[in-house]
Amino acid sequence: MWAKKDKDKGEAVRKVLLDNYESYYRLAFAYVHNEADAMDIVQEGAYRAMLKADDLREISFAGTWVYRIMINEAKGYLRKNRKETGELDENLAAEEVYRDIDLEKAVEKLPEAERTLIILRFYEDKQLSEIAEILQENLNTVKSRLYRVLRKLREELAEQT
Repeated sequence: MWAKKDKDKGEAVRKVLLDNYESYYRLAFAYVHNEADAMDIVQEGAYRAMLKADDLREISFAGTWVYRIMINEAKGYLRKNRKETGELDENLAAEEVYRDIDLEKAVEKLPEAERTLIILRFYEDKQLSEIAEILQENLNTVKSRLYRVLRKLREELAEQT
């Protein structure tokens, strides 16, 4: 019985990883702004997710569980490899050149928890309920934190003009 259940969890995690691989890459890239590092984060996150698949409590939560693993991998990578902020990658794609650099710098200055909210909501286009599930927080808490962070960003950008 347990072996089948563990196998089902492993299959569920594998399917979630394959179905959302690009999304995990975008999430990692939003943290590190480097293609190779983002790929390393996703590969390490996928490895850890498959390795720990039997720890998954409920198969229906596989998606949010893997997202949490990827977020933790990205944060861990940043802690281990502190790079100077503000340095521009020489390999920027043409469409990336037109990004709002001031906004990007303001988001980079945010504490990790606030930056994660912005990345999930606006880079990954996650619904507030999904974010609450991923972060294992109350929906109203996520809403109030997000609005507070948006106000903070708006004020920061207004000061720069």
